Amino acid sequence: MGRRKEELERAVSSLLSQEEVTFEVVVVGNGWDPQHSFPNLKTLHLHENLGIPAGRNVGAREIKGENLFFLDDDVTLHDPKTLLRMKTLLRHQEEIGLIQPRVISNIEGEATPKRWVPRLREGDPLQSSVATSLWEGATVIRRRVFEEVGGWPDEFFYGHEGIDLIWRTLDCEHLPWYAADITVQHPVINPARHSYFYFLNARNRVWLAKRHLRFPFSFLYPLTWLLITITRIRRLKSLGSWLRGFISGIMSNAKGRGKMRWKTHWLLARYGRPPLI
Repeated sequence: MGRRKEELERAVSSLLSQEEVTFEVVVVGNGWDPQHSFPNLKTLHLHENLGIPAGRNVGAREIKGENLFFLDDDVTLHDPKTLLRMKTLLRHQEEIGLIQPRVISNIEGEATPKRWVPRLREGDPLQSSVATSLWEGATVIRRRVFEEVGGWPDEFFYGHEGIDLIWRTLDCEHLPWYAADITVQHPVINPARHSYFYFLNARNRVWLAKRHLRFPFSFLYPLTWLLITITRIRRLKSLGSWLRGFISGIMSNAKGRGKMRWKTHWLLARYGRPPLI
């Protein structure tokens, strides 16, 4: 959105410093024109803020390549071989369709926040595994998988688009993978800093269930999160915003590609996150 230009310049610089890979870059301005800041790169000016998932989808259509790498404007690739290591992993393990690296807040290796480890039982952040959720800030996905699952969910705007992508990747019989041995750097920031966080968090939770889950999971999943949230949120204003989003999700249409297979429901449970939470 052009509000963190110093961070964005560092992110782009770290990307351009990647070694032993061939890649194409497009900088997407979600509601602003990045051309003046990056005159030597391909840029895209979206005249209004379409939201994070839609911005990523538009950018993906502007470039070629067999793999897609999505990088947020406040993420740094401190290792110049990050993309090479991701590419090598995809080359040697065909079953993997998507990769999330391990996130650290500084290169000294400060502990990774639990919410950035993409599994229900976080355990040891240094242990790689199948991912059942997603921190979206630095994500690699095979282009053919991205097209097969339909890309990021545009209408989500912000929040839980990573879970949507993970579920659909798994439903199309590709493994989403947490690569703990590949790291990227990102500051620890409270996601609730956005005024729309609680509303969209709740609405998109309900949409996930309506888009993908079969009964009774389509009922139990949002109910579980309703109960969790009531016990977790202490501020009445924040809880009110969340409840409004929850009701909005129930009352609004959640476009999707149809319910996931029963096999995918079972796989989520097998990988440690049954579609109840």
